[in-house]
Amino acid sequence: MYSLLRKYTKDGLWAAIFGPVFVLAEVVFDAGIPYVMSLIIDVGINQKGGDLNYIINAGFWMVLLALGAGICGALSGWLSSIASARFVRNIRLAIYSKIQTYSFKSIEKFPVPSVVMRLTTDMRMMRLAYVAIVRLLIRAPSNLLISLFMVYRMNNRLAGIFAIAIPILATGFYFMTIKAHPRFVTMMGKYDQLNSDLEEDLEGIRVVKTFVREKYEEEKFKKVSWTVTLAQRYAESLVLLTQPFFELVMYACMIAIAWFGGNLIIQGNMTTGVFMSYLAYVRAILFSLMMLSNGLMQIVMAQASVDRANELLNEETDITDDKNDVDLNLEDGSLEFRNVNFRYDSKSENEALTGINLKIPSGKVVGIIGPTGAGKSTLVQLIPRLYDVSAGEVLVGGHNVKDYKLNKLREEVSMVLQKNTLFSGTIEDNLKWGNSKASKEEITKAATYAQAEEFIQHLPEGYKTELGQGGVNVSGGQKQRLCIARALLKHPKIIILDDSTSAVDTDTDRRIQLALKEKLTDMTTIIIAQRITSVLHADMIVIMDEGKIVDKGTHEELLKRNAMYQDLYHTQMGGVGQ
Repeated sequence: MYSLLRKYTKDGLWAAIFGPVFVLAEVVFDAGIPYVMSLIIDVGINQKGGDLNYIINAGFWMVLLALGAGICGALSGWLSSIASARFVRNIRLAIYSKIQTYSFKSIEKFPVPSVVMRLTTDMRMMRLAYVAIVRLLIRAPSNLLISLFMVYRMNNRLAGIFAIAIPILATGFYFMTIKAHPRFVTMMGKYDQLNSDLEEDLEGIRVVKTFVREKYEEEKFKKVSWTVTLAQRYAESLVLLTQPFFELVMYACMIAIAWFGGNLIIQGNMTTGVFMSYLAYVRAILFSLMMLSNGLMQIVMAQASVDRANELLNEETDITDDKNDVDLNLEDGSLEFRNVNFRYDSKSENEALTGINLKIPSGKVVGIIGPTGAGKSTLVQLIPRLYDVSAGEVLVGGHNVKDYKLNKLREEVSMVLQKNTLFSGTIEDNLKWGNSKASKEEITKAATYAQAEEFIQHLPEGYKTELGQGGVNVSGGQKQRLCIARALLKHPKIIILDDSTSAVDTDTDRRIQLALKEKLTDMTTIIIAQRITSVLHADMIVIMDEGKIVDKGTHEELLKRNAMYQDLYHTQMGGVGQ
């Protein structure tokens, strides 16, 4: 927690500094009130039959002390609120920026619901802990020390009671805190699971309704909710135990002080005013101890959130470009794979790609086909360094992809992934992700090549049509065409279509492929497809199976010699075209 405080309190540092200052001032003002009260009783009331002027003057000082404490308390609360809000905002921004640097491997390590919770609920817990540090862990110890000094100064024998009580409280609290932290870690993990199941259910609500599985999903959610309830109850039970434990010790101290203090008054060794003031300081001591325990427990609860935030912040991405040449530009769209091996897990013996050797001249259209799990998507994801090779090298424009700055490399490589994603906003806004400065003419041309222009024009508001989150108000085929148009707007040297036309009809697919081949001749095109028709006119077709390239050539060449290609062609085409 404290390392994060040092690093992320620069913005709002003035509030972080002056907040505690006003807390200390509040404590000083509060500490003076019982002392003045004892003077009113012992001097203003009990001596010489009472002194009204003295009582009024002392009362005036009590009012000033109370006003000072109230003003300082309000200012400290305001400043701590500002400092805590900015502290959490800085951490949230740092985490979000860090996530943008993650490789796919790092992204897959943290489920989306878990990340969302860390940026919301965990941040709230850390903000509460920050306020606890400023308000409680500064106010409580300072108030405790001042009050202990005053009670010792008033009667050192009575103060000996605290020499017994404080170690008991400290020991009890220590054992509670060491038990509480792992319980809260477990609880936050259960919340992650709850969020994950909820997200899955809501995203697949159409499937749930189609299969009439509402009851099943409801029961499943009840089970997950119950595990969260149990984990929360198990974690918070210790927190709930702290208060009765402290109250027990507090009342024991009050009884002991009342007994011994009453005897001192009877014996004439203590005045009534001093005793009343003493009781006030005792209450302050016990209240400070309660505050201290609550503040420390709040920090213990938040430590699980701190650990989860640090997990994101300290994640080391395996793909970096810090030492790469800033001036190195991608000159053309030529590609070469040299003895490439790849595995998703460095500790695993199973390789997703083995012995890949492939050379693609700039401006050519290359199709990649093969059964599911053949390694097609994995292969093309190595080009923009979404993953890095385990062995061998990938060359783009004559240079190893690891030599380029990531931004420069990815600016020249457009990729339409299997899972098409559109964002909230208009169609035009989504297309401009490819080029924020694109003109209306450029947008229309890209949409035309992607065979999206026609259906866009039939929409009531055309390019100004609002898309729902994820593009829910357009069909799968329309979504794919919009994603292709967005990729084309980048004017990349390389475009990769990873099964990006699976939801469009055969004729539309054919027109897209012809546009890519005939209209965009300066661009290298890689098409991953399940349909033969999608790669029929490619300059080269690569066949993959079990992470290896088993053959490559033109359609005619493969149709003559490759049994796998022949079988696929005859299955899909029925022998048409022979």
